[in-house]
Order: sequence, then C-alpha cells, then structure tokens
Amino acid sequence: MHFHVLTLFPQIFNGTLPHSMMGRAIDKGIVSVTCTDIRDYSSDSHGTADDYQYGGGPGMVMKPEPIFEAADNVFKQIPILDHASTPIVLLSPQGKHLDQDIITKFSKLDNLVLICGHYAGVDERVRDHLVTEEISIGDYVLTGGELAALVIIDSVSRFVSGVIGSEDNVQKDSITSGLLQHPLYTRPAEYRSLQVPEILLSGNHAEIDQWRRHESLKRTLAHRPDLLPTADLDENDIRYLSELGYKQNS
Repeated sequence: MHFHVLTLFPQIFNGTLPHSMMGRAIDKGIVSVTCTDIRDYSSDSHGTADDYQYGGGPGMVMKPEPIFEAADNVFKQIPILDHASTPIVLLSPQGKHLDQDIITKFSKLDNLVLICGHYAGVDERVRDHLVTEEISIGDYVLTGGELAALVIIDSVSRFVSGVIGSEDNVQKDSITSGLLQHPLYTRPAEYRSLQVPEILLSGNHAEIDQWRRHESLKRTLAHRPDLLPTADLDENDIRYLSELGYKQNS
C-alpha cells in the first residue's frame, strides 16, 4: 500500500510515522508513505503556496498551481494502469465523514493520494478539477489536514495484510465488528480491591464468549445505539437487547 501525501509540513509525518505499528510496517516494506512538499512546486523562489482571496475576506488560500504540479509529479510515480483507480483525497472539514466503510475501501487500493488543506482552504479549482473525494474526520476544525491524513494512514494500514500480527484482532475491534468491543482485562486478577470478572478466570470458553458478546451488546446500546440497526445480530442477540430495553425497528 502506497500513501502519497501532499503537504506544506512534511516534518509532521517524519516525526510520527517511524514509530510503533506504522514504523514496523514501513521498515518491512508493507506500507510506504511518501510526503511531497507543496512549496517545492511553487512558481517563485520564496516557495509561496498561498495568497489573498479574490473578493476579499479573512484568511489565506492555498494556490492551485503548486498543488496541481505536485499531484502531476506524484502520478509519475504511480503505474499508468493504476491512475484511474487512485483516489485523490482532500482532507477538509467540508468533506464526507470518515467511517469504517471508507477505510475498508481504501485498504483494498495500491495507491492513495492525500492532499492536506491548510489556512482558509484550497483554491476551488483544486476541489473541482483535481480532487476525487473530500474527507473529514469530524465536525471540528484543525490547523491543517496533516493530522487527518495521519488518521487515515493509520486506520487504513491496519487492514493491509501483514501490518497487524493477527488479522483476527482487526476484525474484532470496535466498529469493525459492527459493535463496540467488550471490556478487556489483564493481570493482576485483583488490584486495589478491584477484581476481574470471575467468568474470565473460569476457563469455560463458551461462557466467556457469551459474556463478551453480551457485554459488547450492552456497551453498544449504551454508547452507540446507532450501530445496532446495521449490526449482524442473531435471535439471541435481539432477545438479550430486548431484555435491556432495546426496541428493534420493524
């Protein structure tokens, strides 16, 4: 999986990606992240990448030329046969909310281009004639799109084969499974008079699985009931949720 990032601040990625899971995946060649400094494609010697708005208004706007030129250079590094299938994603608070479906879709690609917005935004011609998708990670505004790009890189990479030691762990994560994850415990069995539930120490795997399923359902109902209508529920799940007061829409 190859991530191609267009940014004004590549050092943000250089300081974050070499660590933990992503660092190991990059070292093994499973994932690659190439950062292109948009300023390198400025038309002047000062590396100017932003300018005042036409019509007036607060905030500077990212210029179109450096972004288009940087994208052109990126696509020279991508096989021609992959050009049509490679999304060009603008990270912006105006975009569609990032969710698990988008992450899963991106994880099946060979290449993904991410453009990090900054300042008041990008020239509209970039959005209209270069970008294929616009993604937001939430209803709030960041200083720039770099942190949002890192969120996408991290979340998508988890689904790339070989990045996570056990792919079963990925499928059982909260949201990925369709429900929130059950409570997790590790040693010691008792700490400050706080004990691990006895069922988890019983060795009865069938009962442990049922307990975990019930706890997952209970937690999802309490914190993310919006997930339940699309979750993969069987008759036992629905019966248990009904006991908790959940009413399934007909």
